[in-house]
Amino acid sequence: MELQLTGKRALITGGSKGIGRGVAELLAKEGCHLHLAARTQADLERARRELEQAHSVEVAIHPTDLSKSENCCALAKASEGIDILVNCAGAIRAGSIDMVDEQTWLEGWNLKLFGCINLTREIYPAMCRRGSGVIVNVIGNAGERPVANYISGSIANAGLIALTKALGAESLDHGVRVVGVSPGQIGTERLERQQRIKAQQALGDANRWREMLKDLPQGRPGTVEECASVVVFLASPCAGWISGSVVTVDGGTHARA
Repeated sequence: MELQLTGKRALITGGSKGIGRGVAELLAKEGCHLHLAARTQADLERARRELEQAHSVEVAIHPTDLSKSENCCALAKASEGIDILVNCAGAIRAGSIDMVDEQTWLEGWNLKLFGCINLTREIYPAMCRRGSGVIVNVIGNAGERPVANYISGSIANAGLIALTKALGAESLDHGVRVVGVSPGQIGTERLERQQRIKAQQALGDANRWREMLKDLPQGRPGTVEECASVVVFLASPCAGWISGSVVTVDGGTHARA
């Protein structure tokens, strides 16, 4: 399928690793020029080098902390005129309500929740004035299936789902689409680190971390490419009649009892 993305310009937050890096790879493969934002310059420089070597696209990098609203404003100005925004930055710590203190709660929300809100507040009106653009929010399936031991992340994800649906319900009137992707367990470096800790605690051997995933569909997490492919399709004109929707990418886990 031709996704009609050649020459488009995309900003991907959290674009140096994990799902964001996978999205960057597939967008570059489709001919998109990229802006990548993340906290660590070295990771961004490596991503830019690899993407420019593999694909004939331009890659600009923006080392920045998007938990600060002024940095969201600066990033929006530095990437002015983009066609696609992929909000993928942020990882919120697990923990029950009695385990997560206020500072930890705020740190997670300031990046994932308010980072997405503040960047969207800057970019969405500009897209509406121009009459074109797509925003894809990478959220997480705890937003639709909240759990008590991931209370802060569940609530933040639920908020991002509401943001996606509220904006996406009206955005197409202005030529803009707002959509979301909610991944389940995806095989990133972060997932492996988490499962190694769990395996050490439960089994006494961090190297047995894959055993912690045996109850997932097919006994495995999803791949980064399986998730990124959905993001890229939704960002393309092929998904032109999809707005205000959130697609869950978790192998059906959310539908299990």
